[in-house]
Amino acid sequence: MGVYPTKKALELADELELDLVEISPNAQPPVCKIIDYKKFLYEQKKREKELKAKATKVVIKEIRFGPQTDDHDYEFKKKHGEKFLQEGAKLKAYVFFKGRSIVYKDQGEILLLRLATDLEEYGKVEQMPKLEGKRMTMFLAPKKVK
Repeated sequence: MGVYPTKKALELADELELDLVEISPNAQPPVCKIIDYKKFLYEQKKREKELKAKATKVVIKEIRFGPQTDDHDYEFKKKHGEKFLQEGAKLKAYVFFKGRSIVYKDQGEILLLRLATDLEEYGKVEQMPKLEGKRMTMFLAPKKVK
């Protein structure tokens, strides 16, 4: 294209029925390019859409326990947690304390730590059990599949 003074560049852009676009306004002299601006915008949006499609989406699955969940229910929910982690989803396991069951918060913590050790080969603990209101929450992230 070459370097043209502004007026000549505008005339050339008009002749070619294209747009004169300022690429780098801070440069001395400012850098301009003669392009089809609509096409440029279209291709830019297309590139952004492709990048967005390639971005990984984080899925968070939840498992809810009571402070006194029995062994059968625990095993059942543990299998679900195992499946979720193998699929690559993050796991949010929590113990919900109803009414006065908050006095069993130590049992809830033991339950979550037991789950963490049982699922150790499928995922790693991202956040240790933490009590927030009437919920004790723990996050597990899946281990990278080799």
